[in-house]
Amino acid sequence: MSATRITRIGTTRDQLGESPVWDERRQRFYWIDALAGSIQRLDPATGAVDTFNAPAPIGSLALRGDGGAVLALRDGFAHYDFATRVLTEGAAIGLGHPKVRLNDGKADPYGRFIAGTMHSDRAPDEVPQGGLYRLDASGAVELLETDLAVSNGPCFSPDGRTFYLADSARRIIWAYEYSQDGPLANKRVFVDTEAQQSGCDGATMDSQGYLWSVLVRIGKIARFAPDGTIERIVDMPTRHPTSITFGGPELEILYVTSISRSHALRDDHPDAGGLFTVEGLGVRGLPAHRFAPG
Repeated sequence: MSATRITRIGTTRDQLGESPVWDERRQRFYWIDALAGSIQRLDPATGAVDTFNAPAPIGSLALRGDGGAVLALRDGFAHYDFATRVLTEGAAIGLGHPKVRLNDGKADPYGRFIAGTMHSDRAPDEVPQGGLYRLDASGAVELLETDLAVSNGPCFSPDGRTFYLADSARRIIWAYEYSQDGPLANKRVFVDTEAQQSGCDGATMDSQGYLWSVLVRIGKIARFAPDGTIERIVDMPTRHPTSITFGGPELEILYVTSISRSHALRDDHPDAGGLFTVEGLGVRGLPAHRFAPG
């Protein structure tokens, strides 16, 4: 493995950078500023960044199989056409709680979009509202899980049979059995990050079946083996990294988003809120699943 190299890309400064996605078809990189309501698209070959606006806050996005993206907005889903810059509203989750909004999400191996919620300003004895929702190609929404305080880092094992989901407030990453038609099954603790003194934020999977998770409060990224043990820690130059994905022609570059000012965290350093790449890790990622509209 060569020496690890961490580079800030461009000069963008997000309030809450999130939901990085690599488009392997067009060799472009997408991410959002959740609080600003912006979707950003980077051409790594030229450094050019295009910005697209959507209603804030944006929880996450996944690329669609036919182009464009599916978005998790505050209380429902929407579709965005990058060519026309038109947003089309989709199904709502029907919650309407003022402190609950959709948060991190990803497409699953079968062309659906899964996104969980976060419950802000929750009292210690208050039961978290919201949950984990799955949008299918017909536009129907299914509730998969409840009692999630701050849902983050959904991702799938290389064979698609295991689904991972973090609750950042509880500092737990759960693992579930996953199938095309059945509900989530066999919920179990995969990792407890209390020992690292940080909640677990965005996550991605590599081709070897190791899970990479951001430790948002301590400026680090952890690689967890399939048995949940820590294989390595990467120190980031920004205090609050948020989410990660592999990109580049060989899926060997780890892209990292970060915070300058979110609801709970703030960093005034000039690099805070920047976009970073980590190279020389010696592993490859997996192509992102895409939402397959009906």
